[in-house]
Amino acid sequence: MAEIIEQGTCGHKLTWTLDNEGLLTISGEGEMWKLSTFSNNKSIKKAKILHGVTNIGLGAFYGCEALTSIEIPNSVTSIGYRAFEGCKALTSIEIPNSVTVIEESAFEGCNALTSIEIPNSVTEIGDDAFEGCEALEKLRIGSSVDLNYYYNDRIEDFSIRVGLATCKKLTTIEIADGVTEFGWSAFNGCEALTSIEIPNSVTSIGKSAFSGCKALTSIEIPNSVTSIGDYAFYGCEALTNIEIPNSVTSIGEHAFWECEALTSIE
Repeated sequence: MAEIIEQGTCGHKLTWTLDNEGLLTISGEGEMWKLSTFSNNKSIKKAKILHGVTNIGLGAFYGCEALTSIEIPNSVTSIGYRAFEGCKALTSIEIPNSVTVIEESAFEGCNALTSIEIPNSVTEIGDDAFEGCEALEKLRIGSSVDLNYYYNDRIEDFSIRVGLATCKKLTTIEIADGVTEFGWSAFNGCEALTSIEIPNSVTSIGKSAFSGCKALTSIEIPNSVTSIGDYAFYGCEALTNIEIPNSVTSIGEHAFWECEALTSIE
């Protein structure tokens, strides 16, 4: 039978316990403190956050190298800065529909994470959120995530900004219906990407959206799309054919430049 070996507080109304089997349980109501690290964090194998906790604090599970799984309740609305950074054994995580913000470096260095599903409730993903997630193969992006980020009135590269370009095993990206635009360099540099389904809600494919997606062999552009930006598919070396629907009224400069395998286009 499991026995409590450590316990403490991690918020004004939050407590935690760690048993001898490596299960960390967080209970109570309200927010976790910033830098709410736990004793013996190297011994934490599983974590269970009970309903009532409203956030996962800054660096909450930083360096929990043995953590393999975590249960997050639908009372949590944000995942904090560096919350799971360095959780090398974490292979999957289920983010509830209550979460609206994933902060900077939230999953940085989670190099065993193979898939992640971002719910439609998430509106913001911070810089380097998935930096170094080397095993990530499948990513689902919710309908509320803006794929065209602006910083000081300047458009930022989504893929590089959140770290997707370092996810060298990322082969599949699913975009939820409701996303209206693939912004500037949205998936630029996703070299292993072989497939992506564009929902009917998308009206434009932005500049360099798929630039450098060397493994992308085919793509279906829905009838909702009206424009394809400059360099949109530049360097998609494996793309063999493409059908442009009647809805498209403009194709930007060099949209298919260096698509060396392209044999047919309609």
